[in-house]
Amino acid sequence: MIILIPSFEPDEKLPELIRSLNASDSTATILIVNDGSGPRFDPIFAQTQALGATVIGYPNNHGKGQALKTAFSYIAANLPGHDVVCADSDGQHRVVDILRVAAEIRPGTTMVLGERHFDGKVPLRSRFGNNMTRFFFALSTGTWLSDTQTGLRGYPAEMLPWLLSVPGDRYEYELNLLLAARAQGYNFASVTIATIYLEKNETSHFRPLRDSLRIYAPLVKFSLSSFMGFLVDTAVFLILMAVGGPLWLAVAGARIISAGANFAVNRHLVFPESRSVSLKGTAVRYLALAVLLLLANYVLLLSFTDAGLPALPAKILTELLLFMTSFAVQKRFLFRERGTSSVKKSATNNYSQAQLPSNTDSAQLHAEI
Repeated sequence: MIILIPSFEPDEKLPELIRSLNASDSTATILIVNDGSGPRFDPIFAQTQALGATVIGYPNNHGKGQALKTAFSYIAANLPGHDVVCADSDGQHRVVDILRVAAEIRPGTTMVLGERHFDGKVPLRSRFGNNMTRFFFALSTGTWLSDTQTGLRGYPAEMLPWLLSVPGDRYEYELNLLLAARAQGYNFASVTIATIYLEKNETSHFRPLRDSLRIYAPLVKFSLSSFMGFLVDTAVFLILMAVGGPLWLAVAGARIISAGANFAVNRHLVFPESRSVSLKGTAVRYLALAVLLLLANYVLLLSFTDAGLPALPAKILTELLLFMTSFAVQKRFLFRERGTSSVKKSATNNYSQAQLPSNTDSAQLHAEI
């Protein structure tokens, strides 16, 4: 068993965690990734080495996702066949919870998640962020997880090559893992763990604006694509009306052109993984979805107004519901990547050749202190 701890600018909680792990399970291999913390933090990493941990890393900060993939590469090259438990270095994971997650790992393709239930005093930004990512994950996959942002996770050795293939360098990587896992047939198991936020989570290196945009990128891009479609629809409608065309032609022409533009943007920019899907088949399904959404728009508007809701609120509620429905359908079915088995096979074939990702600063994977 390998306990993997990515770390950026750690404090004394990191050596304390290593001492506690050693006292509880002296057989575990502890691997720490120094994610470009800088010389000021060398004494902390030196303490962890003195306690028996292996420290690898690189000079400049690249983010948690890159730190994890660097460690997975190191393990694949130097410690193949070992299961891995990933934990945070800031004291938010109890040793007992780390070991409980480790105990639940089984051979195969099931990742084990240490799930918090967010009881007690939880910082507002953390509660809001977790609620948002849970909703986004459910919308994207149809699967509800209690904690999509947990950093305490267990991976069987067989999953390591696939872990290296998932995109993302920073906090979005861990959510990408969950999204890709569900899309490609991997499974989840969960272990309930304590919810711990020290000092109101002020020591977290999460950057609310930049990292949130990375995490919610698919939904943000889908929103912008939909807004672009609205602008194209309006512009074409006004042009066709200005040249003297009949109303029905202006409406139909605007909808056809805007739908085509929206389809192209979604296929190439919003859901680029769908390029492996047949263009003809996807276009037919997109057309069917557009027709169904148009009918649903009418039915929902009629239902809301008949129930006594004014026209404007009814329109806003209808558009919001259909926006979420459209995103879920396009993400999960319409633009979903095909060829799951080939992805797993390719990752397995690359297992023995895993190397340090090329965009890190150094190829040195030995202890750096």
